[in-house]
Order: sequence, then structure tokens, then C-alpha cells
Amino acid sequence: MTPQQSRAARALLSWSRVRLGAKCNLSETTISEFENGERKLHPSTVAAMLLAFEGAGIVFPAEGSPSLARSEDQTGGRPTDNRNWRRRQTNRAAE
Repeated sequence: MTPQQSRAARALLSWSRVRLGAKCNLSETTISEFENGERKLHPSTVAAMLLAFEGAGIVFPAEGSPSLARSEDQTGGRPTDNRNWRRRQTNRAAE
């Protein structure tokens, strides 16, 4: 994951650096320095960030920008807020 992909994924989810940090146990400073190109992260740290994003429905293609796993047309007009997405995934897993 590149710093640009991290910023784009946060924007898609409307997540602040603080929220991302809470999801993957990182400080806001670490995320800021990574996204600004001031720090290279350990692979396990990047993996934690990816896990947080993917758990919220972000898909990272081999090249290009990240995207949400479902568009509004695929959700039947339902909102794609990650809490609703996560709730639907949990309900499907329980069935």
C-alpha cells in the first residue's frame, strides 16, 4: 500500500487519521508521517492498516486507487456506510 492509497482509502470511508489509528493500533503521527512520505512503515504495520481498510469494505487493486467493495447500484440504493456494510457481512456470516 502506498501513502496515496492510504489517503484515498481514508477519504472513501471518511476516516480521520485518528480513527484509522484506533482501528489498527497506530498513532496519528505515524499515519501522518507515512502518508506524507516521511516514514517507511514495517510490513506488519502496513498489513494492520490494510486489514482495517479491507474490513471496512475497501478493495485494493494491484494498480491504481482503492475503491469500495460495493457501489450504490449493487446495494439496491442502500447507503454504503461501513457500519451498515459490516452489519450486513456479520448477518450473512451468522446465517
